[in-house]
Amino acid sequence: MSEASSAFEPVKSADRVLALIELLTTRPDGMSFMELLESTGWPRSSLHGLLRTMSDRGHLDVDSGSGHFRIGVRLWEAGQAFARGLDLAAVALPHLERARALINETVQLAVLDGFENVYVAKVESNHHLRLQSEVGGRLPAYATGLGKVLLAGLPPLEFERRLASAELMRFTESTIVDADVLRVRLADIRAKGYALDEGEYTLGVFCVAVPVRGPGGDTVAAVSSSVPTVRASAGSQGRMVEVLTGIAERISVDLGSPIGSPP
Repeated sequence: MSEASSAFEPVKSADRVLALIELLTTRPDGMSFMELLESTGWPRSSLHGLLRTMSDRGHLDVDSGSGHFRIGVRLWEAGQAFARGLDLAAVALPHLERARALINETVQLAVLDGFENVYVAKVESNHHLRLQSEVGGRLPAYATGLGKVLLAGLPPLEFERRLASAELMRFTESTIVDADVLRVRLADIRAKGYALDEGEYTLGVFCVAVPVRGPGGDTVAAVSSSVPTVRASAGSQGRMVEVLTGIAERISVDLGSPIGSPP
């Protein structure tokens, strides 16, 4: 193995620490040692050593009664530091509300995590018929307007790295399940500056999404508006693109992007 290739090999202990954090994040009530042992399949001594180290450093808490391991205060502090450093939702929310006032449709903000988009802010329309989603929820990026905008903003090599470990599952007849088709679609999104989702994840839902830029001009988030197909028309699509593009540029400027567009 060459030095260049070995430099990109994952460090097993670090990978296991992160896997433990991700696992316990999904279990707010904690997990026992035996549950963790069964879930991970790691050697008993390795798991015990990782848990002891993370507990000693404050990254995990151990319940004295049940013996369950939970996320600790140090990880909570790390999360708070991220929120203070960017506070993306707080910056974007007034602009999302402005967009909602202009088009009276649900408006959302999302970031990319792996090959999924994660919703970080949302304002609802006044319509009785509207999209069901929630802040903190996540969806496969290749099957949503938001996600395709975020994937289109990745450097090509990073996109290919993430694509290599992704499974393109079909959710509707419109879902993109061919990698070459996805690449072409993302190139089109980069050229146009916005993405459409015409029932690719949920039948009957139409979505327009545009990128939000950071200080360096890179895509750091995406804004979308989702409507039932029965309310979508050529005129409403154009209006949504216009409003969302303007709103995304304002958010980008607030985040430090000089003009809200790529460098």
